[in-house]
Amino acid sequence: MAAPDSVRPASVVIPAHNEQAGIGRLLTGLLAGATPGEFELLVVCNGCTDRTAEIAAGFGPDVTVLQIDQPSKQLALTHGDLHARWPTRVYLDADLELGSADLRTLVVAVEQPGVLAAGPARVLPRTGVSWPVRAYYRIWEQLPQVRSGLFGRGVIALSEQGHQRVRQLPPAMSDDLAISEAFGPDERRVVESASVVIRPPRTLRDLLRRRIRVVTGNTELDQRAGRSDQARTSPAVLAGLVRQRPSNLPGVAVFLTVAVLARFGARRRARAGDRSWLRDESSRQLD
Repeated sequence: MAAPDSVRPASVVIPAHNEQAGIGRLLTGLLAGATPGEFELLVVCNGCTDRTAEIAAGFGPDVTVLQIDQPSKQLALTHGDLHARWPTRVYLDADLELGSADLRTLVVAVEQPGVLAAGPARVLPRTGVSWPVRAYYRIWEQLPQVRSGLFGRGVIALSEQGHQRVRQLPPAMSDDLAISEAFGPDERRVVESASVVIRPPRTLRDLLRRRIRVVTGNTELDQRAGRSDQARTSPAVLAGLVRQRPSNLPGVAVFLTVAVLARFGARRRARAGDRSWLRDESSRQLD
């Protein structure tokens, strides 16, 4: 169905690998309140061995289900792009929660002059999350690059010009950081009036798995000069957080411990030639 003239259409590419636990919740939120034809939702099932494709197909013509054999987010994004119709593009992780109004707000944002990429404010529920993980994220959310960057939000909206730029980027494990770094601070926007719910790992072990993956991806970007100094966490920044709020000291200690352990784990995996995707399953558990 073609989008009415009054509706700003956008193609939404959702890579999904064994996401049966949450894909229905995500699609329900995206479709509730959406104008027919407003969003083209493409769920790209990559290497799925569960009911992800079946659940997504159950939403009927409002959702297009694509499938590839290889479990690869990068290939899923590329495959979705090949089938997407609209120049405005949104990349959306399958394990989060985003409503149609929030998605619409992001699409409107990238239609503003000079805005090529946009992301929403993060909401990180702490229910059922262990103390070390809560302490880690209290510090992580205060970091300047985390507050201003588009990475770690699970959703990035791109204007037509922004999408053309992203298409020129080489594949990267830290794809959201690579996209964020492709735009200057004046070209990207964090839209505080839109929000996305991202469930953090529940245990320290699962947090370490996620951070090892992040460190591996960041190292890959560093090797090709794809990460700016502003996107790094310096000791001076952490010290500043403690000076501003002494109660941050225990959290900073946890943050540094996790950072050291994740760096060690990433180096060990690199020496072993292990590039498997370290997936955090605890954040996908339903409450």
